[in-house]
Amino acid sequence: FKLAINLIENREHLTPEGLEKLVSIRASINSGLTPDLKIAYPNITPYPKLKFWPCVIKDPNWLAGFTSGEGCFFINIRKSKTAKLGETVQLNFNLSQHSRDENLIKSLVDYLGCGKVYVYSKVVSFNITSLDDLDSKVLPFFAKYPIQGVKLLDYFDFVKVVRLMKNKAHLTVEGLDIIRNIKEGMNRKRG
Repeated sequence: FKLAINLIENREHLTPEGLEKLVSIRASINSGLTPDLKIAYPNITPYPKLKFWPCVIKDPNWLAGFTSGEGCFFINIRKSKTAKLGETVQLNFNLSQHSRDENLIKSLVDYLGCGKVYVYSKVVSFNITSLDDLDSKVLPFFAKYPIQGVKLLDYFDFVKVVRLMKNKAHLTVEGLDIIRNIKEGMNRKRG
């Protein structure tokens, strides 16, 4: 994208060669050329993609911003035959991306010192479900490097539930009801 911007700023796109280079760059971005551009430019070769390996997160504020856009603080309450109340609570901090960013997502395990990565067909997902890791690593990280936007409210609710669970409130009917009410106001359900 930056190459395309530079090409346009330098007015190179105004020549036939420059326009072909711009279309070549477009062919290498996201889903490639539209059907109309494929017809108009049948012999275009996609511009070579740059490789950015190894991925190293250098700024914790970047991770906070990335989480603001792509992260999820999720509370799962599900039936359980082994739980005294018949239900169990599982917490999950998640960051997912297209599988082409697998190295970036895998680098989060080293960066935060916890979590697991799952690779699906086109998605790579970083998850932290350990209550101890959430309490000792994730919550302090985002307390120091705050998330921006509405997701900050989900983080605050998530913190409440982590605290409730650390105090074993999820093992009581009252505590489970409090957690259920918090969950019902989070993420897409936030009004």
